[in-house]
Amino acid sequence: MKPSQFIGREAEMTRLKGLLDKKSASLIVVRGRRRIGKSRLLAEFGKEMKSYFFSGNPPVRKTTAQTQRNDFARQLDRAGISGVKPDDWSNLFWYLSKETKKGRILIVFDEISWMGGKDPHFLGHLKTAWDMYFSKNPHLIIALCGSVSSWIEKNILSSTGFLGRITLDLVLEELPLTVCNAFWHPKESALPLMKSSSFYL
Repeated sequence: MKPSQFIGREAEMTRLKGLLDKKSASLIVVRGRRRIGKSRLLAEFGKEMKSYFFSGNPPVRKTTAQTQRNDFARQLDRAGISGVKPDDWSNLFWYLSKETKKGRILIVFDEISWMGGKDPHFLGHLKTAWDMYFSKNPHLIIALCGSVSSWIEKNILSSTGFLGRITLDLVLEELPLTVCNAFWHPKESALPLMKSSSFYL
């Protein structure tokens, strides 16, 4: 299936592209309600560089910290980083950092609250990996992406562990109706305007 046309988000894309002029690595947060377009925005931005996308599993009754690490290891394998034991997050992050030491690279940790919510040591390992490994590549961008803004606010943005490390906090809001109209086929643009003032992608 042909991907849908990417429209709107010019202001957000401009802020992201501004990171490309930095002389140091960037650790950013991208948040907003589900289906608002966070992953799609980062995917479009990632077209300009080598990109790695990882996502946490939706939490269910049997989901554990080990479940999330096992799935992350499988995602590493599909990304060409094979043979990594999912024994702890520090090991997983270290192997990923080895593959991203040089060049313009985007790493996306999508649904970050699902990925680390079951493991109280997850964010500590991520912070350490950022300080010791990831930040050494001045052209690297790591995006911590999620729809549970309250978790991100409490555990990342308000955490002393990440104090001074977050380069950008990007909050995605609903697209205005004028932008939504451009999403539809031109012949449909003559239809009466919808009552809703926003549209979710």
